[in-house]
Amino acid sequence: MEIIKKIFQDELKYDGNVILKYTIEYPQVVYSKWKMSAKIFNEYNEKKAIQLKRLSTGKLFYEAKELYEYNKKNGYPLICYEVYSKFKVTYNTNNILSLYIDEYIYQGGAHGLTNRTSQNWDFRTGRQIRLNELFIRNPNYVTYILTKINKKILEDIKNGNNIYFENYCCLTSETFSVNNFYLQDGKVIIYYQQYDIAPYSSGILTFEI
Repeated sequence: MEIIKKIFQDELKYDGNVILKYTIEYPQVVYSKWKMSAKIFNEYNEKKAIQLKRLSTGKLFYEAKELYEYNKKNGYPLICYEVYSKFKVTYNTNNILSLYIDEYIYQGGAHGLTNRTSQNWDFRTGRQIRLNELFIRNPNYVTYILTKINKKILEDIKNGNNIYFENYCCLTSETFSVNNFYLQDGKVIIYYQQYDIAPYSSGILTFEI
């Protein structure tokens, strides 16, 4: 399949100053023998990009104006909101397409936050693959995955790479989501959001299964 990048991009001004800027990238399939699946995929991702654009030009722009007025009135530095959404294709073969999207929003403060979502499409059926379908012979697949993750974390700690919260063993289970995965190099990659199992500085952590 051939995939291109499309972009929504703008800088929004208020009182003569840029108070919000956004760059929203989203994928579109321009060639696939599965034309109906490509249509479903394209409409799905364009809709998600439009929703983020509307959030940026609506609710977030309103908040940015409120913050601008507050900071101006109180002599504080002016803040520019930022919205960035970028995607990465991690698997594109055998009619399977896997990717993740990192959505970063800055609303003032020390730093913004990044939220990752992922998509795993089977173009033969035009639907997304569920995690349990990749472990069809193992009904206890979640336990299997968590055991692998906690083993890897323990190895990291033993090797001096302790970037996790102390109660990581509980957190890996509590914050685990069956939606947080993608395919790469023939493996399943499980990821955790910022602050799920480690401090912000650790970023979005991934584990090969």
